[in-house]
Amino acid sequence: MATHMPTGMEHHPDIVELREHYERVTSTPRAQGVEALAVLAGLFLATSPWIVGFTAFSTLTVTCLIVGLAYTALMAGYGSAYERTHARAWAAAALGVWTIISPWVVSGSVARGKNIITCVIVGAVMFLLGLAALSMATITANGAAMRLGRAGRAKG
Repeated sequence: MATHMPTGMEHHPDIVELREHYERVTSTPRAQGVEALAVLAGLFLATSPWIVGFTAFSTLTVTCLIVGLAYTALMAGYGSAYERTHARAWAAAALGVWTIISPWVVSGSVARGKNIITCVIVGAVMFLLGLAALSMATITANGAAMRLGRAGRAKG
């Protein structure tokens, strides 16, 4: 009688199928567009104090730089990490919300028109791109579950 050697979870047929489906989804023009726009949004936020001209607000300048670079790192190559895409997309959306409220939270009463407008617009774009990435992760998971016959099954 032959003994069955357990293989790692990464070789399980369901995981392999999910990984292959996710690779197909993330190679679409929509996914590549979301990733490219997200990287641009993050880089713009990181450099916006110098582009827009609000470097005098030092705490907001540092916040924009750090959050912009963090967002860029999260969203650059998110398609290559299918296991972590859901968490990355939520974190990216949260950074978008933080960017929207940061002029009031970080700078207090020194927030002015151009830095508020910049943070609100870029934060909203970052939030929406995070949601777009999240929807692709959800579509991927649901699509793989449907093909494997697990979606919509009644419990009980």
